Amino acid sequence: MIDLPLSALEVAMVEAGKPAKATLRDSAVFAQELDRLGYARLWYAEHHHSPAIGAFPPVVLTAHTAAATSAIRLGSGGVLAPNHAPITVAEQFATLAALHPDRIDLGIGRGPGTFDEATARALRRGSAPATDDEYRDDVAATLDYLITEVDLGHLPQPWLLASSTAGAALAAGLGLPIAFAHHIRPDNTLAALELYRKDFTPSRWSGRPQVLVCVETVCAETEEAAARLAGPMDVIKTGLLQGRSEAAFPTPEAAAAHEFTPQERKALAAFKAHQVQGTPEDAVRKLGLLAEATGADELMLVTPVYDLRDRVRSFELIVDHIRAAKAR
Repeated sequence: MIDLPLSALEVAMVEAGKPAKATLRDSAVFAQELDRLGYARLWYAEHHHSPAIGAFPPVVLTAHTAAATSAIRLGSGGVLAPNHAPITVAEQFATLAALHPDRIDLGIGRGPGTFDEATARALRRGSAPATDDEYRDDVAATLDYLITEVDLGHLPQPWLLASSTAGAALAAGLGLPIAFAHHIRPDNTLAALELYRKDFTPSRWSGRPQVLVCVETVCAETEEAAARLAGPMDVIKTGLLQGRSEAAFPTPEAAAAHEFTPQERKALAAFKAHQVQGTPEDAVRKLGLLAEATGADELMLVTPVYDLRDRVRSFELIVDHIRAAKAR
């Protein structure tokens, strides 16, 4: 049984047949539903130039949903440091933390947030991709600028996003809580978290290692229904695994008609073996196994399914099953 906080990552899918503004309209409703269900936090990811994922700045979505909710923590998962001036990131999130005390997180990541080279160059104002040293300097500078904003009364809680041992080493060296992208690089999870815990240096941001593990999670009343809901992301995932993002987020009907190559089916099966899909009983059991294997302090669920109602229902089924099991 799971006895640790559960959170959510929102990647803001732009669903086929719907305008992008529908995704924005749904964002506050989704946050309010997770707030009602008792989820600990909701983070927004930064993406650019993708037909399937909206280019909605995490800081804007955080501000929007913080004003529409009361208890759930909100923030970035993450702001991609190479794309932004550190002082700007610090000012934005420190202001949010002052407006919404003890509810704002600043998750910082590295990737460009796009597969399109022209977009990546535009985000960097023509500069080459950030080196390891430049990324570390950007993160450290952001933390330094945050401290200068302490007179606002409240600061956001910084986290470092990681999907490799290099990211884990940086989080450990800076004394930051780590949010590990098991939903992207599950093969790296255990080694990275072992290194993080071994090398962690206490800081003003955290006195001990804190581990959040993000996992792709799709839950429905039956296995067949869960597989149907997972179908659209399976289509998108085949492109992502090959380093491309070329289509809007498809409907379950379109996904069911999609023909995968044998190689794509093999790659999907290998990836999904590390993620969570199924009935409430199966999903909670798998989440418990992941929590046990990683020693996570918190699990963050990313549920990329078509239609807001099905997405909310997935989160609802999981917490309902956990509460029912605890009540027995």
